[in-house]
Amino acid sequence: MRPEEETRTWHAVTITCDQTATEAVEYGLCEAGALGTETRNRSDGLARTIGYFAAPPALDALRIILHDALRIYGLDPSHIDQVGTEEIGARDWIAEWKRHWQPVHVGRFLIAPPWYEINAAPDQIVIRIEPGMAFGTGTHETTRLCLHAIERHFRGGDFLDVGTGTGILAIAAAKLHPESRIMACDIDPQAIEIARENAQRNGVAERIDFYVGTPDEQTPSVACLVANLTADIIEPMLPKLLDIACEHLILSGILVAQADQLLARLIELGATQREVAIEGEWVAIIV
Repeated sequence: MRPEEETRTWHAVTITCDQTATEAVEYGLCEAGALGTETRNRSDGLARTIGYFAAPPALDALRIILHDALRIYGLDPSHIDQVGTEEIGARDWIAEWKRHWQPVHVGRFLIAPPWYEINAAPDQIVIRIEPGMAFGTGTHETTRLCLHAIERHFRGGDFLDVGTGTGILAIAAAKLHPESRIMACDIDPQAIEIARENAQRNGVAERIDFYVGTPDEQTPSVACLVANLTADIIEPMLPKLLDIACEHLILSGILVAQADQLLARLIELGATQREVAIEGEWVAIIV
């Protein structure tokens, strides 16, 4: 945390919801710009999910984003009971994160917060990510699915991370194959700033080309492209993503219930060789 952030005021949005909806609510908060989330289950079947923002979010817009997130998860707005806001000191929520956040092991990758002391094995690849910065700290199933797929399928060459978030997948690729050219994009300028900071923290900032935007006709072909987004965003992009990815296309952010539709679309587009990995309610499709 930068010194000026230690004394600034942050804004907490507290949402009471059904425990079955906490993952959707956390996703929605991150989509709305939350710099971190935490969830605490209650004994009555409800949960208290908190999102931390640098500025107070517009509640009407936040509710729309939350409803969209619930829809993606196959839930309706009735799963959210209450939404409230309050100001909070930075030290308070950072201290809470530090008490609860532990390193995450994903294959050879070990994702850890900057303050955590690690005695890594020689073959482990350590990635330092500040928790609560943006979606993608290694704790979500889709991030883990993508990291497993990158380790298994990316053999070097050019690499593109679409919707980079914290930059964790681009950083993983850069550390796995230091000789490779790594590119990463996101439509959110704040996410790109965060990703650059994380790349700097991991010593790979000079090897990753981060930019604001999406793949277009000027995007060069790459050996491996990863898009950890959502099914409704991925599907219309499939023709372009398949055109850019020469060897492997890794897709995630897809719920199990949404996989068949995407697989059918891939068949229509001529992608007949596919691998599907599942963790919990989430799917990764590797072409």
